[in-house]
Amino acid sequence: MTVLRNPVLRGFAPDPSLVRVGDWYYVATSSFEWFPTIPIHRSRDLAHWEYAGHVQGAVPGNSLAGVPDSGGVWAPSLSWDGERFWVTYTVVRSVGTPYFDLDTYVSTATRVDGGWSAPRRVASHGFDPALFHEDGRLWLLNLQNDHRPGGERFAGIVVTELDRETLEPVGGTRLLLRHDRLIEGPKLLRCDGWYYLLLAEGGTGWEHGVRVARGKELTGPYELDARPLLTTRDDPEVPLQKAGHGELVETPEGQWLLSHLTARPLHTPQGRRCTLGRETAVQAVTWDAEGWPRLRQGGWHPAVEVDVPTRPHPLPPAAPPRDLSWPWSTLREPPDPSWADTTTRPGWIRLRGRHGPESRWAAGLLAQRVTEHRAEAEVTLEARPVTFTQAAGLVLWYNPEAYFALDLTWAEPAGEPQRGQQWDGTPGRTVLSLVERDEDGMRQAAVVDVAVDGPVTLGVTVEGADARFWYVRDGERAQVGPVLDFGRLSDDHGSRLRFTGAMAGIHARDLVDAAFTADFTGFRLTCTPC
Repeated sequence: MTVLRNPVLRGFAPDPSLVRVGDWYYVATSSFEWFPTIPIHRSRDLAHWEYAGHVQGAVPGNSLAGVPDSGGVWAPSLSWDGERFWVTYTVVRSVGTPYFDLDTYVSTATRVDGGWSAPRRVASHGFDPALFHEDGRLWLLNLQNDHRPGGERFAGIVVTELDRETLEPVGGTRLLLRHDRLIEGPKLLRCDGWYYLLLAEGGTGWEHGVRVARGKELTGPYELDARPLLTTRDDPEVPLQKAGHGELVETPEGQWLLSHLTARPLHTPQGRRCTLGRETAVQAVTWDAEGWPRLRQGGWHPAVEVDVPTRPHPLPPAAPPRDLSWPWSTLREPPDPSWADTTTRPGWIRLRGRHGPESRWAAGLLAQRVTEHRAEAEVTLEARPVTFTQAAGLVLWYNPEAYFALDLTWAEPAGEPQRGQQWDGTPGRTVLSLVERDEDGMRQAAVVDVAVDGPVTLGVTVEGADARFWYVRDGERAQVGPVLDFGRLSDDHGSRLRFTGAMAGIHARDLVDAAFTADFTGFRLTCTPC
């Protein structure tokens, strides 16, 4: 027996899709506008997980340029047909509009760590699709969206049979179920003569949950369970909130598990804030006398500690990345291979300045997931900015309307107005500039003069909702600017939809000719459970 502690994948890891192949369990999660697309983790004991690869080439053209924040790759569904892995997912190109402007794709591979087939577009009724395999047949489940004025954006669950080879529709699309509460993310399984639909219910925020429906025929009719399988909408004090988007998997011993997303909120004066984004959790499930799945601990609230029927398989500590692979992530495209060129300066990463941090096209940003409410990041930087259009530094990032950046850059002489005097030869100064950005705009939080005769070490310490930036001066840490509200870098701040999670990383910009470079070494992100 193994005791797992939820979340099992901590930090930004939403919409988990769990599948078992032999003794291994695999989980695929959403990546949205980030690369690598569709990260996949694996475990033998459900408690200890390791990165196993990602779905390479999931996005045609390998670019999400222009895709809005929290758009991109939504809710992959991973499955196994006995010979190969299948994944279906949707690329969403509009967020917060009646039209999602989306494309649903299918890809296959014999191994999760490589060899994924080129994605093929299939019927694209809505987002969060899933595949169901039965007796050599293939079925695609999806949400249907009614974009028309007066229409329902979540207008029911539909199913389409696909030809296994061509992926073309066979026999049209059927409506399976409608519900007066928002339902999406359908998953289908067959057990004891019933077809069970697992549905994400109530949206992906505080009202989220898992609801189950069942029918004797795949195409329905389906009856809804009278109660949720999983939710925390009725109790804001449960440690694991936003619980929903579930998938059932059977163990080799015939026991059942439920994967689901969840979040660990901070309780701040501004309200609950999920700075770590939505994470992956696993629950134990039993079946009641009437044939409905139930949480083993009773009720519908997720448990933090869960006994699972596996032998413990602890993993060795993860080695630092040798290149720009996981846990590094980049926005809207894979990392530029030149960033990892160690021939020029071994042990350093050289970023070439690109667009500003609010660009949807060419961001010079490398980042890693913040996985705990206590975290610290630091990096040593060497650069020679000669204009205010050049900058490089350390960033805490959620999206272009929610980030903090401590950058090495150029500024006018002290006391002089911002008029770009470097163009007429007026000497300036090299400074550390701390900027905070939220939905109301960008603000200068602090400016500190620094010498430029060598590298400078930058850092940030996060304690709950407090973020303190610092740099090393004369061998000691010196705080830069005030304490910043890390709660702004969360799913829950502001009025716009947010689906990802906080990241810490490095970036560089050059808004004129992309010639400026910055060298980084010793990046460290340490996340400590509270």
